[in-house]
Amino acid sequence: MKIYTRTGDSGSTALFGGGRVSKDHIRVAAYGDVDELNSVIGLVRATAPVDFEDALLESIQRDLFSIGGHLATPDPDKVRKALEKATLSADRVTEFERAIDAADRELSPLTAFVLPAGTQKAVVLHLARTVCRRVERQVVHLAAQETVPELFIVYLNRLSDLLFTLARLANHRAGTGDVTW
Repeated sequence: MKIYTRTGDSGSTALFGGGRVSKDHIRVAAYGDVDELNSVIGLVRATAPVDFEDALLESIQRDLFSIGGHLATPDPDKVRKALEKATLSADRVTEFERAIDAADRELSPLTAFVLPAGTQKAVVLHLARTVCRRVERQVVHLAAQETVPELFIVYLNRLSDLLFTLARLANHRAGTGDVTW
């Protein structure tokens, strides 16, 4: 399979399941932002210490691929078989909440706004959190015009909470603590 096809040279792109839209279409922006978030989470995983919540972060990357696949598909019925691998369960949100609660038991209570600072791991997690919030806004924007599973918005909202908590946890475990405003 060739990496370049030249079919997008005119500023349009193919959607999964058929059809073409402009590369600045809201759908393309939404799944492009999901792809960016996935890359930033990859950066988090590559930042020392490497083993810090790595299995959870890898599973999130897989979830984001599923979300991106759905967002790139305006007519899921056309590619239902292909999307079977791209399922996302509401249990994932519950898993995030459990991880947040477990981290909160290790952290001091939040009493001030936290700056995106501290260890490199924490800062990259904060970057992932802010990209996640942008993704959430973009998916909400798409959902106002197209059908988007409500679970995606809930998932992204809770994911940003998790990334914030993991950033605090990274600082805590490194002995840095929160950098407050």
